[in-house]
Amino acid sequence: MTPSQLHFRGRAVGSGEPIEFWVDGGVITHEAVPGAVTVTDGGWIMPGLVDAHNHVGIAPGLGVTIEQARAFAYADVRAGATLIREVGSPLDTHPLDADSRCPQFIRAGKHIARPKRYIRDYGVDLDDVTDLPAEVARQTGAGDGWVKLVGDWIDRDTGDLAPLWPEDVLREAISVAHERGAKVTAHVFGTEALYGLIGAGIDCIEHGTGLNDDLIAVMAQQRIGLVPTMIQVENFPAIADGADRFPAYQQHMRKLYADAPETFANAVAAGVDIYAGTDAGGFVEHGRIVDEVVALAGIGLGARAAIDAACGSARNWLGVGLLDDGDRADVLVLSGDPIEDLTALRAPETIVCGGNII
Repeated sequence: MTPSQLHFRGRAVGSGEPIEFWVDGGVITHEAVPGAVTVTDGGWIMPGLVDAHNHVGIAPGLGVTIEQARAFAYADVRAGATLIREVGSPLDTHPLDADSRCPQFIRAGKHIARPKRYIRDYGVDLDDVTDLPAEVARQTGAGDGWVKLVGDWIDRDTGDLAPLWPEDVLREAISVAHERGAKVTAHVFGTEALYGLIGAGIDCIEHGTGLNDDLIAVMAQQRIGLVPTMIQVENFPAIADGADRFPAYQQHMRKLYADAPETFANAVAAGVDIYAGTDAGGFVEHGRIVDEVVALAGIGLGARAAIDAACGSARNWLGVGLLDDGDRADVLVLSGDPIEDLTALRAPETIVCGGNII
């Protein structure tokens, strides 16, 4: 049986300063809890990681049940991800909130797309683009403060990536979300759709492989988040290989893949707010958040900022606590400092999720 009262003493990842706190009833407290079980006395301590682009309600080729989604969520927790931003799912995963061994979720409802312009049955398809603001309003009620748009996808008539929405409609839709206290993000691979989305005041871009210097500068100035899903971008060549009917699209995807390291490095250099997300649920297996952190470190962020992109800054961005009084008890205990050696993230000594030792 997992103890409900826990004690942690060690060094804080990031600062190296001494840190001590307790867990009681699944939440953090800095007041001593008599009889608490000491989990560590000297280890490296940090909040649980954030996977800011994840789909526990999606898997290739099947309709996911809530129990399958639970298993995916558990796999992410075992990798250290105790907070998931689920950016679009055909399955309502809210029942998992009752399971404290699951990550904390911040959801975006269902993807909003157009007929034959996204993966079949994954989201809501709108025949009329002018219905977008009304659908955004509906999806604000289905999520936890986010709405997910499909910004571009292959247009079979032109044979290449193309935007789904005109900018005037995007402006209205994003305004509707903001009026309801929600933020909007969008799946975007290419460049063309980014102009309308960024011009319309979007809050975040997913993937963003088509970014150029001008768009990057605007994102940095307006503090528009970027979740580059670098380990998903590694699948672009395979995606291109499976699209023989659309040679222009194949060539485009291969170029986006080849340019991605420089594109993302330019975003880092410009000061764009970057967050770690795996895009688990499609081509990417669950439980790979550390792979994404390592990839981010390699594009100019370095270990410290890459960890922050999956922890402190990501939690602040999403409005979720770190290790303060009253925060949900999501804690990693490591044997070494991951800023000195990122591989320390791959083998935590202890993972605590919602107060449960995993």
